[in-house]
Amino acid sequence: MWWWLATPVALTRAPIDDAAKLECVSYAPFRNDQTPHDPTLIVSPEQIAEDLAELAKVSKCIRTYSIDNGLDKVPELASRVGLKVLLGVWIGRDRAKNAQLADIAVSLVKDHPGTVTAVIVGSEVLLRGEMTVADLRQIIRSVKPRVNVPVTYADVWEFWLRYREVGDDVDFVTAHFLPYWEDVPPRAEDAAAHVDGIRKQVAAAFPGKEILIGETGWPSHGRMRDGALASRVNQARFISEILERARRDNFRVNLFEAYDEPWKRRWEGTVGGYWGLFDGTERKLKYPAGVAISNYPFWKLQMACGLFLCTGVFTIALVTLKRRPSPTPLASWLAVAVSATAGGILLGVSADKMLHESYGAGGWLIQGLLLAAAIAAPLLSTYALMSGRGLPSFLEVLGPPKDLTPFFMANMLGIALIVTTLIAAQTALSLIFDARWRDFPFAALTMAVVPFWTLAFLNGSKSGERPLSEAVFTGLFAMATVYVVFNEGFENWQAMWTGAVYVLLGSALWRARTAAVVV
Repeated sequence: MWWWLATPVALTRAPIDDAAKLECVSYAPFRNDQTPHDPTLIVSPEQIAEDLAELAKVSKCIRTYSIDNGLDKVPELASRVGLKVLLGVWIGRDRAKNAQLADIAVSLVKDHPGTVTAVIVGSEVLLRGEMTVADLRQIIRSVKPRVNVPVTYADVWEFWLRYREVGDDVDFVTAHFLPYWEDVPPRAEDAAAHVDGIRKQVAAAFPGKEILIGETGWPSHGRMRDGALASRVNQARFISEILERARRDNFRVNLFEAYDEPWKRRWEGTVGGYWGLFDGTERKLKYPAGVAISNYPFWKLQMACGLFLCTGVFTIALVTLKRRPSPTPLASWLAVAVSATAGGILLGVSADKMLHESYGAGGWLIQGLLLAAAIAAPLLSTYALMSGRGLPSFLEVLGPPKDLTPFFMANMLGIALIVTTLIAAQTALSLIFDARWRDFPFAALTMAVVPFWTLAFLNGSKSGERPLSEAVFTGLFAMATVYVVFNEGFENWQAMWTGAVYVLLGSALWRARTAAVVV
């Protein structure tokens, strides 16, 4: 299974090739906790120069979005390494600041002739609703006569078609095409053709104007949207295919973006921080020339960890078997095999998701607890299964002293079940009320839930009463499954998988019985 998961992709051209530099790439210098929302932040020229030296190896040009936070030094630093600059001016509601930034941009164009090749006055300001079309056109007109380079405005392609009058004020049209964020996103395999088709529509709407693809790209990590899967392979595939189309049809592309930007994860979830060609922490190329591109470059280590867990599950089964007076049913051995195999395959996937999807102290805590429960579940469930014990109810772990189970391993199993249930409930509610940014925890949940489910159905008790708490969670998971699957669509296999795991967990909890129920 790991050999299949890690199969490298074969592309028509390398996504990043020193011998054929990129036309242009979006650049923002923010690292780690740095964010443009901090008005006091001034990124050091040394940090910017370090980035630009690396970018100059793979690109002819960079696009900036702002001249705040120290980015006014970019033209000077870019000139030292031979990079051209599409200079961005970040405008918004504050008219006085807009005018001030426009003045600075004009000065930078005059101070760095030959380096600044165009000025982009505003980016998606109409999409954000921060300016009227009339105000936008006015500030564009105020900049054009004062510079001797082309002036443009950048926005998503839908807003260019909606406000075509802006085309009269720009020298060329800078349109953003981010197929992953479309209302109905295409699959990665179809995304380059999708972008090219829309580009031709925009070109038809603005005859005589060059259409610069000002932003296009694909995320390397994060949640699925319909059939659009964020992955390393899909990012490399999209970049390769859109660049090949640009070469063949002779249009310019500015890729989004140079470096991963961790700060965006606070606003856009995991997927927002992984659009870069370079890793945001180590500042290294994700796809060096000549290296096979795989979704799991460290798959051998991940497979080895999975084999170790799988071996541990069977070891516990064999050790526990010696203490069992009666023969072990075949169904119990099949359950052990299923739990061990699921854990062995998914441990590496779960760890990879934890490393890329955890954000902030709270995120790391939740992901860490879920992974710990997912590792403990097959081990503890196997012990209970082979020793003839059932899945403990919440009451047996958290209830009054007279109802508590005296067995240490049963308590540990119950705690793992409670942790898994609470985190599953939290993710289910998030996918209902704040779904756009939420990841699907299908891998770690499956590792934990499959052993619980096999134990509940093979060693479950039919006597006693059903506890209210388990019944409530079962109802929540049933409703969440219906909502998530229909809200996300049947092309989203991550949503379908997560919904199936919710059903398994709910059915395992529904089997819980206890002799005494505290009201």
